[in-house]
Amino acid sequence: MRAVFLSLVLALVLLPLRLSAQEAAAPQPAILIADEVFITADRLLVAQGNVEAFQNGTRIKARAIRYDQNTGGLTIEGPITLTEGADTIILADAAELSSDLRNGLLTGARIILAQQLQMAAAQVDRVNGRYDQLSKVSVTSCQICTDGSPPLWQIRARRIVHDKLEQQLYFDQAQFRILNIPVFYLPRLRLPGPGLQRATGFLVPSIRSTSQLGTGLKIPYFIKLGDHRDLTVTPYLSSVTRTLELRYRQAFRRGRISFDGAITRDDQRPGQLRGYFFGRGDFNLERGYTLSFDIESTTDRAYLNEYGYLLEDRLESNVTITRARRDEFVRGTLYNFESLRADDINDNLATVVLDIEYERRFFPKRFGGELRFAIEAHSHRRNSDLSTDGPDPDLEVDGRDVTRLHGRVDWMRRFTWSNGLVADVQAGVGAHLFDITQDATFEQNHSEIVPRAALSLRYPMLRRGAGGVTQLLEPLAQIGWVGGARLRVPNDESTRIELDEGNLLSLSRFPRPDRRERGTVAAVGLNWSRQNPKGWDTHISLGQVYRSSADPDFSASSGLRGTSSDFLIAAQVKTQNGISLTGRSLLDNDFSLTKAELRGGWAFGKGSLGGSYVWLNADPVEDRAAAVSEILLAGSYDINRHWRLSGNWRFNVADDRAATAGFGLSYNNECVAVDLTVARSYSSSTSVEPTTNFGFNIGMRGFAASSGNQQYIRSCQR
Repeated sequence: MRAVFLSLVLALVLLPLRLSAQEAAAPQPAILIADEVFITADRLLVAQGNVEAFQNGTRIKARAIRYDQNTGGLTIEGPITLTEGADTIILADAAELSSDLRNGLLTGARIILAQQLQMAAAQVDRVNGRYDQLSKVSVTSCQICTDGSPPLWQIRARRIVHDKLEQQLYFDQAQFRILNIPVFYLPRLRLPGPGLQRATGFLVPSIRSTSQLGTGLKIPYFIKLGDHRDLTVTPYLSSVTRTLELRYRQAFRRGRISFDGAITRDDQRPGQLRGYFFGRGDFNLERGYTLSFDIESTTDRAYLNEYGYLLEDRLESNVTITRARRDEFVRGTLYNFESLRADDINDNLATVVLDIEYERRFFPKRFGGELRFAIEAHSHRRNSDLSTDGPDPDLEVDGRDVTRLHGRVDWMRRFTWSNGLVADVQAGVGAHLFDITQDATFEQNHSEIVPRAALSLRYPMLRRGAGGVTQLLEPLAQIGWVGGARLRVPNDESTRIELDEGNLLSLSRFPRPDRRERGTVAAVGLNWSRQNPKGWDTHISLGQVYRSSADPDFSASSGLRGTSSDFLIAAQVKTQNGISLTGRSLLDNDFSLTKAELRGGWAFGKGSLGGSYVWLNADPVEDRAAAVSEILLAGSYDINRHWRLSGNWRFNVADDRAATAGFGLSYNNECVAVDLTVARSYSSSTSVEPTTNFGFNIGMRGFAASSGNQQYIRSCQR
């Protein structure tokens, strides 16, 4: 029968296991469990047979433990399992340790950190509870099979010092091996422990090869500047470029900032200093306000695309202050835009934009409903000083600046009758002020007061079927009126108009307040949906808009030109086997497509597939001289637990050529991650050339905060 000794206090000096020096809590009594415990004549406390000892998060399992009260030392016979907290396990054949376990010697030991990194050593010396010195050691995070086969990779060293306080591993005479084949040798090496989140040192390098910049190597070096700041310096070297990439991050009590940039000398533009600078930040201010900023800048139009930092054709910098409450919204944003398109002249574009908006809603008890008050201020300016038409053929006046102010008051209320009919009533008035400068073709000041009203009717009908299937059929209609005639002001903002199911019942389908629909407008529509608890859901929307007189500011491809709009049809389908489809199109009176869009996705057991198709008719008003027809496909497939294949392809059907294509192959297991990518861009202009990019990354799991996933663990079976 096992003898159990509970709460053997340290004052009795039976087994004075203590906390390590880093822990500030007071030592707790030890608990010793064994099949047999006795004291010999020479004052040795002996516990043997399934011995277990516990104290302050430390647990020892061994065949026998001998405690010498004269020397205060422990002699432990293996097999030994020493567990320290949740992240460290030590396995050993035998040990000679001090009573507090802070000093001593373990032989035939293996240390497992964070249940991943394994260090096998002939001997482990413990020093002051902080350092473990391992001799003749092998380190790996790969699974070690019992058949004697070598791990995928390992690091062998004459000595390793594990600093448990700093969570660092120091290697002497380190040799990196792949399948037990030596690859390279380093006399000194320092690596972070698996539990360390941030530490100064080199990060995983990567190889990048492009048709323009050749094959280059990126070697990032991370610098910890404190608990809340860090800097990453990454030299990028190839036969064509010498680039230094920088990233700075800092966290504050109420926010954070991040800055990225690069400085380049290359053969693409000899003698020129190239680079970019991006910055972003978010802060929580007093009284519920938030502040955010985003900075994007580059030296030339081709730089970001050539180096793969950004594939967009426009840079946007902004500073925003906002506050959102249940019945109030405030936002102010200052923008700065920069076009990277070869044909754009930035001085003639509205590059500096200011937007301020305030909205508040009330719920008056006297007449019910919701009363909404809103005010919006907007200003945009161009750097050009020309007040007449200049060299830019796409703009009537190159230097036109516009400032506008809008205020509105709306009352809205919903009525629901017992027969199911739902009516939404809206009435309001708006005031608009415009100030136009540096444009000789428009008067400077404009103002108006515009009343409006609308009545919408819905009649939802619900049907329940077998198996919990429900169907909803909802016809709807709206009649609306907006008074006054449109001011003669330039259309700088509402140049792209869409008719969709979201704005079918809107009083104006122009995206910005510089344009608003006028006169009497009616809309009719029909919604039908079917929901199945087993996963097959369908939704279809139909609609059309009618107006008393045609609006000349609607483009042909908007679907809203004339007294009756194009016919809108939109549908969504989701099946139980992971297929989802969303489509939207506009059909004219001849049932010819004006616009069409189809998006779909399929998530299955071993991967996913997604795609889209877009068709837009030619429309010179929207700067589209020819029709646009484009297909995009992207997906991934898990070949097995470790290999994944991915790809993407964008094809311009109208031009009968590919726009972009990409391919990726990755391998992941419990101790290594390998990624190979190939990307091709076929676009070309005066500032951008077609290019092919190759990427290759190898990461070893087990160091710092990286960790493998259980699903990637390899099998030892052959």
